[in-house]
Amino acid sequence: DLICVTRSKMAAEQPLNVAVTPDSIPGGSAEKDGHKKKVVFIFDRRLGDSLEKCLDFSSWSTYAEFRTAVCRAFDITAGNNFVITTTNRKEIKTQNFDKSVKDGTTLYILHSVDQILPSATKERIDFLPHYDTLVKSGMYEYYASEGQTPLPFAFAELIDNSLSATANNKGIRNIQVRLLFDESQGKSAVAVIDNGRGMTSKQLNNWAVYRLSKFTRTDDDIESDHSGYVRPPVVPRSLNSDISYFGVGGKQAVFFIGQSTRMITKPADSQDVHELMLSKDDFEKKEKNKEAIYSGFIRNRKPTDSMHITSEDERFIHSLIVEEKDKTNFTAVVITGVQQAHVQYLKSYFHLWTRQLAHIYHYYIHGPKGNDMTVAKEVVPFNNIEIEISMFEKGKVPKIVNLREIKDDMQTLFINTAADCFEFKAHVEGEGVVEGVIRYHPFLYDKETYPEDVSCPFNTTEDDEEDCYSVDKGARGKRPIFECFWNGRLIPYTTVEDFEFCAPPKKRGLVALECYNRISGVLFTNDKFQVSTNKLTFMDLELKLKDKNTLFTRVVNGQEQRMKIDREFTMWLKECHEKYDKQIKFSSYKGTITRSDLPSKRMQSPWAVYAAIEWDGKTFKAGHLVKTIKTLPIIYGSIVRFLLYGDHEGDVYSTGGEVQIAVEPQALYDEVKTIPISKLDRTVPTAAIKKYIEDEMARLPDQLSVTWPEGDELVLNERRPAGMPIGALRIEILNKKGETMQKLPGTSHGGSKKLLVELKVIWHSATGDKEIVSHISQHGGKWPYWFKKMENISKLGIYTLKLQVVLNESNADTYAGRPLPSRIFKFTVTEGKPDKFTVGLLDPPFRIAVPFNIPLDLQDEFGHSTQSSSVIKPIVEASGLELHYEAFIEKGTSFIIKGVTARGYVTNCQGKNFTLKVILPGLKEDSQTLKIRLLPGPPRELRIKPESNKVVIENGTTIPFQAEVLDEAGNITAQPKLIVHCKFLGAPNLPVYTVDCSNTGTGILTGPVIHVQNIKKDQTLKAMIEISSCKDVAAVEKIIKLLPSTQVTKLQIFSIDGQKAIPIKHQEEIDWIAGDVIHHVIFRMYDEGDRQIVVNSSIAEKIKVNWTPRINREHLIQGLLPDVKVPCSVKDVRYCQVSYQDDHVSLESAFTVKPQPDEPRLLKCSLKGLSTVQMGEELQGEIHATLTDRHGNQIQTLTSSCVNLLGVAGEGLDKSNLKFTWQENGKNVLVRGIKFIPGATGQKELCFAWRDFVDYVRIHLTAGPPTQITILEWGNTEESLSVVNGKALDKPLVVQLCDAWGNPSPEPMIKIVLLKENGLKLSPVPQLQKTDENGRANFGSFQIFAARGKYTLQTKAVINKSAVDGPVIRLNVVPDPNKPISLHVDYDKNTTFVAGGFLTEFIVSVTSEDGSAMKNIKPGDLTMRLWRGQRPSSNPTILNCNKGREGDKEGYFSFRDKILPERIGVHTIQFVYSQDKTVLHSEQITFSVVPGEPVKLIPEEVPATPTVSNVRSIAHRTLVKTLCLKILDEYNNVAGKDICGKLVVTIKSTTEDDCEIPQFQGKLSCLEFELNQGSSDISNLVLAENSPGRDSAEYMLFFEPVISKLGKRKPLPPYILPFMFYNDFKKQQQMTTLTKEKDQLSQSIVAYRSLFDTTNQLIGEMKCQSQEATAKETHLRNELRKQKINPAEISTIHGIDTVLKQMKIEKDRIFKQPRRMCSLSNYARSSGDILGKIAHLAMIEDDEVAKVISWHMASDMDCVVTLTTDAARRIFDESQGRQQVLPLDSIYRKNLPDSNRPLPHMRNGKCNFKPEGNPIFARELLIFSENMEQCRTVFGMLLGDTIILDDLNAANQYRKEVVKITHCPTLLTRDGDRIRSNGKFGGLQNKAPQMDKLRGLVFGAPLPKAYHMLNSHIDLIQQYRSALIKLNNVKQELDLQLKYLGSPEMTLKHKELNDQENQLKQIEKQLGMTPTRTTSACSPKTLALDMPDGQTPSKKMRRESAKKIYSAEEWVSTPLRKSQQTPSGSDTNGSTWSRKRKA
Repeated sequence: DLICVTRSKMAAEQPLNVAVTPDSIPGGSAEKDGHKKKVVFIFDRRLGDSLEKCLDFSSWSTYAEFRTAVCRAFDITAGNNFVITTTNRKEIKTQNFDKSVKDGTTLYILHSVDQILPSATKERIDFLPHYDTLVKSGMYEYYASEGQTPLPFAFAELIDNSLSATANNKGIRNIQVRLLFDESQGKSAVAVIDNGRGMTSKQLNNWAVYRLSKFTRTDDDIESDHSGYVRPPVVPRSLNSDISYFGVGGKQAVFFIGQSTRMITKPADSQDVHELMLSKDDFEKKEKNKEAIYSGFIRNRKPTDSMHITSEDERFIHSLIVEEKDKTNFTAVVITGVQQAHVQYLKSYFHLWTRQLAHIYHYYIHGPKGNDMTVAKEVVPFNNIEIEISMFEKGKVPKIVNLREIKDDMQTLFINTAADCFEFKAHVEGEGVVEGVIRYHPFLYDKETYPEDVSCPFNTTEDDEEDCYSVDKGARGKRPIFECFWNGRLIPYTTVEDFEFCAPPKKRGLVALECYNRISGVLFTNDKFQVSTNKLTFMDLELKLKDKNTLFTRVVNGQEQRMKIDREFTMWLKECHEKYDKQIKFSSYKGTITRSDLPSKRMQSPWAVYAAIEWDGKTFKAGHLVKTIKTLPIIYGSIVRFLLYGDHEGDVYSTGGEVQIAVEPQALYDEVKTIPISKLDRTVPTAAIKKYIEDEMARLPDQLSVTWPEGDELVLNERRPAGMPIGALRIEILNKKGETMQKLPGTSHGGSKKLLVELKVIWHSATGDKEIVSHISQHGGKWPYWFKKMENISKLGIYTLKLQVVLNESNADTYAGRPLPSRIFKFTVTEGKPDKFTVGLLDPPFRIAVPFNIPLDLQDEFGHSTQSSSVIKPIVEASGLELHYEAFIEKGTSFIIKGVTARGYVTNCQGKNFTLKVILPGLKEDSQTLKIRLLPGPPRELRIKPESNKVVIENGTTIPFQAEVLDEAGNITAQPKLIVHCKFLGAPNLPVYTVDCSNTGTGILTGPVIHVQNIKKDQTLKAMIEISSCKDVAAVEKIIKLLPSTQVTKLQIFSIDGQKAIPIKHQEEIDWIAGDVIHHVIFRMYDEGDRQIVVNSSIAEKIKVNWTPRINREHLIQGLLPDVKVPCSVKDVRYCQVSYQDDHVSLESAFTVKPQPDEPRLLKCSLKGLSTVQMGEELQGEIHATLTDRHGNQIQTLTSSCVNLLGVAGEGLDKSNLKFTWQENGKNVLVRGIKFIPGATGQKELCFAWRDFVDYVRIHLTAGPPTQITILEWGNTEESLSVVNGKALDKPLVVQLCDAWGNPSPEPMIKIVLLKENGLKLSPVPQLQKTDENGRANFGSFQIFAARGKYTLQTKAVINKSAVDGPVIRLNVVPDPNKPISLHVDYDKNTTFVAGGFLTEFIVSVTSEDGSAMKNIKPGDLTMRLWRGQRPSSNPTILNCNKGREGDKEGYFSFRDKILPERIGVHTIQFVYSQDKTVLHSEQITFSVVPGEPVKLIPEEVPATPTVSNVRSIAHRTLVKTLCLKILDEYNNVAGKDICGKLVVTIKSTTEDDCEIPQFQGKLSCLEFELNQGSSDISNLVLAENSPGRDSAEYMLFFEPVISKLGKRKPLPPYILPFMFYNDFKKQQQMTTLTKEKDQLSQSIVAYRSLFDTTNQLIGEMKCQSQEATAKETHLRNELRKQKINPAEISTIHGIDTVLKQMKIEKDRIFKQPRRMCSLSNYARSSGDILGKIAHLAMIEDDEVAKVISWHMASDMDCVVTLTTDAARRIFDESQGRQQVLPLDSIYRKNLPDSNRPLPHMRNGKCNFKPEGNPIFARELLIFSENMEQCRTVFGMLLGDTIILDDLNAANQYRKEVVKITHCPTLLTRDGDRIRSNGKFGGLQNKAPQMDKLRGLVFGAPLPKAYHMLNSHIDLIQQYRSALIKLNNVKQELDLQLKYLGSPEMTLKHKELNDQENQLKQIEKQLGMTPTRTTSACSPKTLALDMPDGQTPSKKMRRESAKKIYSAEEWVSTPLRKSQQTPSGSDTNGSTWSRKRKA
């Protein structure tokens, strides 16, 4: 699709007046030295082909100059005749030169206008998309599919253009759509050809412009094929062919279909064919080369010239061009590059999309009544439209179809299936008319006649299936009723579901509901309804039609009838139902059922059951035999019942239902089928059905015939050995007639189902029946059913062989409920003779010399166990073993070889594998081998190594023995619990060695060292080695010789006390003072013989101590141990250990150091139990007081006497129940009975003291049980809280549960409700709240809405099933003084409003809710709107209020000196206040503008200058035929309504000495006419025949009013009408013509002068505005630089917006930062006399200063300050005296401190001493946001000269020095101390508490300085932004106006003015008049105001100058106009013309 872009015209510099090549200036214009030049392109086609030349005609102003330049450029001599024409063959002449020759125009040089072009030309064109592309870009412009292929609708767009083009054809309107798919002629293409009017080259250019609709094409700017669009006349169905509308569809269509298009056209009156090529590839190429995209060439050529077609892909175009020969006018749209998907669709669905086109244009093709095939065709105007579709493919016969010949389009089907029609009309607002037709399609017997449309997206009909149960959804289904046609053409994607009068009723009415589904409809709209540009959808049709103001009327016989449309439609529908529908009657009602067989639950119920129906004259009843039609298969059966969906009772009629049929013969089928009644065969006789049933029964299978052709016959109940085969079986199926059969009889039900025979062999085993053989045999055709021999039946048991006939595919053994034939054979299989044997499971393990058994099992060949028939002697053998067995035992089929024993060598105790072979002689398979693992036998011997009987060892060492356990054969053996013990005898406490040989049979027998205590010499021991679990194994004895050890065996620790070494025993406990150090600890080491061992370095390295990680090895060698640090706590006992460890011994010696308490140093108190106590109750826990030393160790030496020395104190402590108890076991004092006096909750600190020792215990005191409700941060609720109506409460309503003493109680989940009075509305509505974990419930903040008055709120809670009432909140609702509710306007109502004068002064104020005038109103928010008439105007004149003058009352704004409109009549004024979202309008003030003072006499219509003669003819002597003169004011308003008198008409000469004065008829020199109400009608003013007068002289008619009551009015000047007098008639005629021309020139000159003067004035005003805007922008930019704002960042609007956004984000961040706030609720300012509470009037920046001043003024913080005592008294009364107030008018101001007074230490400008602590007056630290003067008064009175210093020391020093020289005021310190003016300080009264103790009663903190700086920057930048936008706009408007002033258009106008003035002079000379004095013409460049640069006229001066040009409406806001309208009238009226007679 085309895209709207702005094309940049390229220019090239060329010499003036010199022909250049056409390629050098593609856009048609160029620039040189900054000046634009104009060019034309000229082809010389007089003789042949010549190059195009480009001429610059910028300096030519006349046709003659242009023609001369053309002759010079083309060397044309003076004698050659030629014409210059446009490409549309319009000859260029003087008259049309300016209009026809434009910049970029292409022209021809020809011999004559109708000359044939000898060769083609190219015409440059621009086809920029029209601006509507943007304006209407939101419309639906794409081909949406809606479930359909949009390609036919694209073709429809092209056919629309052809229909529109052929609309005026008098003959056949031929439209051809050719699909050229013959590859031999080029690539695929589509051509749409019509014989319409064709297009000129300019019209073809317009076609290419996107969005240039017929409504935007005008004659002035763009020549159009729809120029001067006239709406076509009204025709039936709006078939006016006016369907080519928007300038969009054609271009969208061609580029949807293909990639390029070639437009070929020829208008009827042209000799040339115009050809335009648009290509996607061309666009892309231009874009790539950066060329102008929307420019190109139109080829103008002669018909049949196809020389330019050179591409092989477009060979077919040659044949199309050849067809041009006999055509006078045509248009061909040739689309190439057709998408392959489109080609495939067009080929495959040719019939479908041509049918769709026939549907779209049905009524254009067949006429308003459509294609009714039941009536003869009439000759109507629409029979001349022929739309032919043809498709050409290579090697195929062309497909050609005329849309008129298509008979199956939807409209044809609708028309021809309808039985009757209902016509109506709908009239919507405006001129919209819709014609409607509703058609009725009846139900006929078994079907609906409503046509189906497979392409319709609403069609949901499903194909009927045999088992598909569905109730008919109606004929129409889900499709809408109405299709919609626009101007006779289908709009495919818009349908209308229904209207209210034709929609199905909600309740059952006169007509059955299904009748509403049998109607279809068509809507025909005219062009007053909007459609999308591609004509696929309506934009507003349904919305307008369903509007309540739409009027529906019925059309009967072509006449509209006003009647109730819904009643008429219902009666018509009822008549159609009764007359045309043919239905079924249901009778014999049996009841209502639910059908669970249906899949849809919605359709399962209800179903009415009937036993009979009457259908088409025939009765069907239950039990009747019937046959079906249109079912697969055909069903024969008997009727069971009839079913009808719905809640019916009794006999009913219906269009259909269902019937249940029992299929016959029932013995064969036994099934019931449900089918629609419409599928019953009404023609079949009953006898035919019965015969069919009998034949079916006789052909069914009956029995089986079984034979054994190959032997091995199976006998019934036979016993057979396993493996005996069953022979092959031959089987035949016989019917009752004994005939063999292979398939079921071929019926319509069973079809020809094949029969199969199934063979099954079933084994009846103990676990159940098992199918071991299963085969199915088919009949071979030439051989019967056959089964092969079976040899695999070998399992023992009872068997059954079954032969069964089954059906093919389903394998069913029954058919129609009856079993098919079968045969059964039963037999038994037994075991055979022995053939082999198996070895059973052996019982391992197998051991040497231990007997075991071998079980055997004899089997036949199939593995069945069997008995032996002879005696068997088994043989057992194995390699490497000696084997024997005891006996061979037989038990039934089982055999056992008993008592087998084996002897031999095995390698280890894990055993060895042997292969054992068992042989049973006499069997076929007589041997079996098995592998066994043979383990060693039981233990029989113990072998010990070393084998010597005597062993020598050292005491303290171990001895190992090697033990081996052997079996009977000498093998090492193992078994469970095989444990070898070694017991040592000869000394006590000797160890026992053991080793477990259970796994290996061998092991090392060892254990702990053998150690005998206190051995001093050798000692002999005995070792006894045995296996206790094996008594059969003999024990082994060994002799042990034990020697004393030489290793370290003893370690001794000593403590050196002086010279004495005191031994420390092992584990000895030593008492030592806590925190002390034990010095001089030594050690000694000894061996087993008590010999001391010398400690060397190797021994020292093995010594470890546990009390220090660092050990001095040198000290250890000397026997010294490290010092021991005693723990500080008696609980931390120090365990000290010295250890020695080597490879042989591990020794240790340890002692314990137990710390003992030191002297008492501390008192410790600890709380045992809960640390929380409720108010009024005793502490449940106990406090233990103990004395400790300096390390915290409890002193254990205290006695009970110390209790008397223990004391306790604490804030609020109740000592009445205190108890002190001595705890002997704990050596401490127990304190009980802790209780507090009711007071503040929180942490309580108790101080315990014993002698000089003190300790503290913290106890958390909590509130008692909740008994009351308080409101947080609301202060005294007894006082009324003033609230402004509509405002929110200052604080959220938060309630707190409290105990009986008022302490907050943290009780959660308590429900609290808020109760309010009637008349009080809260927003949001309060909801029930539950308390949180702190016992609080937050109701949030509410907006209060109520009338003025007092109201109450109260909270209520339910605690432990008892109600607790909260405090009553008293609200005093006052009106909002800051809420504007109305505008009050005051003005002089008796004043008179004179046209062009000044409005009276209007005083406007904004009234607040309290009735007072608001003072904080910005003047810019108030405007005055003025418009003509009483009805509100959409474009009123908007005036701003004037600046205030001195003495103006605050809050009252003045509108004065506003100029009244110059037109009289009723006008309206309305004042508007607009601020944010608040907009208020005053009452409209209607007044009448009356005319001003009468100043002139003017005719209603300015007459032409009369030219008369004194001949006989009256017509030539008539001066005035009719003339109406009226008295007007200065602004041409009729102003003489009260003036009466007469009008005297005389004739005067222009020269004083002329005595020949013409006379009126009757020889009269003057005439009188009546002057009534300022108007006089003059008629038939005729000169006398042969009247005197000079020939060719100018005379004047003087119309002089004579007023009867002149009064103080000035005399009115006469109206003068000049005329020319001639004696010669012919000369008179010539002069009359010249006079008319003179009058026209005079009027035109006046208009031009007015235009130039207005433009001059406008430019002057714009220059002044530009200078002002520049100055303001410069000033603001300098201010921004001073604020250090980078100008580069705000050089553009985008940059400014970015900076503003960042600043606002930072501003919001700062604002949201937490800061100190005053939580005291402010008093509502119900009037301007209330300033508010003192706490809210000031802010303090420093936190410490804020705290101390707030505390100092605590008693005044809640005081309300008012301006007047009356306001204070009113607050006092409202609060019933509880609110303290301070009126400012009651303050004695002389007592107020002087704000300029210096600090006291300053005297006479000198500092008496240098103060410390930075003193400053407290009042100077206060910040006031508003009412600064009043606030200074308030705080000056309250604070006086109070001074702030840093700390108390500085304050005392300051006071000490000040009092030496003067009085010292109160001093406050930043630390919170106060020194009163009398010098008193100290105590709680003079110490400020912490900030949180003030409970929010503190001055708030101001916003940071950064916030205010950002505010200032934002305001300044916003001002700069507005100034920059205004400067840009003013400069843009000024540049545009200056550009317009210097435009060729204005230059041309200036030239025309000069030409007309010259022409006027010439005409006046010819007339003999003295030339009129004219002003000197100004050049367009000097039209601006002559004002020096930098000098700006005052606004008043500019306003006055503007007033002279514009009316009151115009000069306030005058839009910039491109052209000025020419004013009518002449400035000669009312003035005297002074002319001199021609000499």
